[in-house]
Amino acid sequence: MSRTKIYVPRETTAVSVGADEVALEIARVAKKTGTEIELIRNGSWGACWLEPLVEVDVDGTRIAYANVAADDVASLFESGLVTGGEHKRRLGPIMEIPYLIKQDRWTFWRCGLTNPLSLQDFEQHQGFKALQKAFADGPESVLKAVEDSGLRGRGGAGFPTGIKWRTVAKTQSEQKYIACNADEGDSGTFSDRMLMEGDPLGLIEGMAIAGFAVGASRGYIYLRSEYPLTHSILSRAIDTARGAGWLGENIDNSGFDFDIELHIGAGSYVCGEETAMLESLEGKRGIVRSKPPLPAHAGLFGKPTVVNNVVTLASVPNIVKLGAERYAGMGVKRSKGTLAFQLAGNIKRGGLVEKAFGITLRELIDDWGGGTASGRPVKAVQVGGPLGAYIPAEQLDVPMDYEAFVGIGAMIGHGGIVVFDDTVNMARQARFAMEFCAIESCGKCTPCRIGSTRGVEVIDKMIAGKDREENYDLLVELCDTMEGASLCAMGGMTPYPVRSVLNYFAEDFASSDEKQV
Repeated sequence: MSRTKIYVPRETTAVSVGADEVALEIARVAKKTGTEIELIRNGSWGACWLEPLVEVDVDGTRIAYANVAADDVASLFESGLVTGGEHKRRLGPIMEIPYLIKQDRWTFWRCGLTNPLSLQDFEQHQGFKALQKAFADGPESVLKAVEDSGLRGRGGAGFPTGIKWRTVAKTQSEQKYIACNADEGDSGTFSDRMLMEGDPLGLIEGMAIAGFAVGASRGYIYLRSEYPLTHSILSRAIDTARGAGWLGENIDNSGFDFDIELHIGAGSYVCGEETAMLESLEGKRGIVRSKPPLPAHAGLFGKPTVVNNVVTLASVPNIVKLGAERYAGMGVKRSKGTLAFQLAGNIKRGGLVEKAFGITLRELIDDWGGGTASGRPVKAVQVGGPLGAYIPAEQLDVPMDYEAFVGIGAMIGHGGIVVFDDTVNMARQARFAMEFCAIESCGKCTPCRIGSTRGVEVIDKMIAGKDREENYDLLVELCDTMEGASLCAMGGMTPYPVRSVLNYFAEDFASSDEKQV
């Protein structure tokens, strides 16, 4: 007798709302009722607002049940769960849910679909096919594909990936490294975590391809300490890949050696900056390095190093396998391909949406996010983490395009989108930006270390109504200094959210009421 496959996500968001308890209850009820099942802990599809999202495979069609609690399991079985029976939690076939089928899932296409720790499942879904193609075509073919795709770094800066890889490939050295920056510390961002928990072998394949292309034999994943479940899943995936010969010496009889080490950070936000991350990997205090030299010339342990984030590296296998022109055919202008936009904050349907560049904030918030959770009008949207500008409601139709965002004094960054309704006090959001910088600064440069502390003091005076005009001018001057003289983006971009508040929400400084942030 065949066993019915039932999927319950093992992913941080789903687990936080009871997925583990649901899985245990499904196993218990199945045993009690004598129902033959195969319980599969898959990744998340990214529809966080539907978690825990349970699926049952009925004759090859996966039927979804949303927001399942442990208390629902008994009634689900009574309603015929194993045959896709009707129930108040039933959504229907997973591939008919508009939130999912209208996306452009290039990088995240296996997330939710497969068991992330099953090598067999991974290989049945094109796993390691791109790496084998890379071996067959050669390093130059891979470098050209990445260059022609127009892929840019998804960690925030948007630097062309192909240029970085080409630089490392051309730099002569007996040792080179691939450093995956998985220190996902921006508020409202979770795409790296979802990918590592939902398709860790895909990341490993991307890193191996990068190593092959540039001549690196060693890779490091720098993972933030606040992701314990990610650590567990990723560690097991690395062991699985190594045990199957996809990491280590002479991979797939190609003559190429490559292995990966997982390194856990210590909670410093600034270690998301590439040179501070490299310092931390070397066992030093995570402080920003002066540049030059660039990491591509002298990075980890002084050797040429590719530094990319999780989504960047995981986007590469399909570029190699399906072709650069297909990836470059998505997006707009110089913003090619897709980005995993993450909807958070005051939003009705929070989650991950992978779409081609060119979509607008309004479409993401209204069509995918369903508007604000409160039902009130949107007042501001912060894009790109705590250093991103606050975008006013009248600019929500600006396309998600790196250059278009620069044109309005904003940045797309890692793709995190945090929504605020009209009850927010934006003066206090400006204060939060400066205070965040003061707390998280590595302290190496004066503009960031001192400027952020003075910025909090100036904003406090403005909120208190003390010499607002004089302090306004002082705050603008302080932002100019931080932006122009800081060593890295920590101090250099903290002015972005502050300036946006001054430009679009200055009236909130004159508000005497104490609105909640």
